[in-house]
Amino acid sequence: MITSESFAQMALSLPGTERAPHFDRTAFKVTKRRIFASLHEKSNSANLALSLEEQSAFCEYEPEAIYPVPNKWGEKGWTTFELDKVSKEVLYEALTSAYSEITKHK
Repeated sequence: MITSESFAQMALSLPGTERAPHFDRTAFKVTKRRIFASLHEKSNSANLALSLEEQSAFCEYEPEAIYPVPNKWGEKGWTTFELDKVSKEVLYEALTSAYSEITKHK
């Protein structure tokens, strides 16, 4: 099981990442850039900003634990990961993908 703190440690291990409050969540963003992930501690879930292709691949891999955010944000690639149901390896791969999406755009 991935805890909220272990998720935060993984996200903050990426260069230039900072955390900040974001509504009822904690956001993780590259300094002076957009958010690439948010953590909802109560539900032990995270939303990550993936490309649509990556979203499709991750959702296909583990559809019960990884799925598009059920609104317009989901149509833009934002994807929910239930942290109790995904492995650290899969989550870290998704985090680095989300991070890369943000860092490749200036």
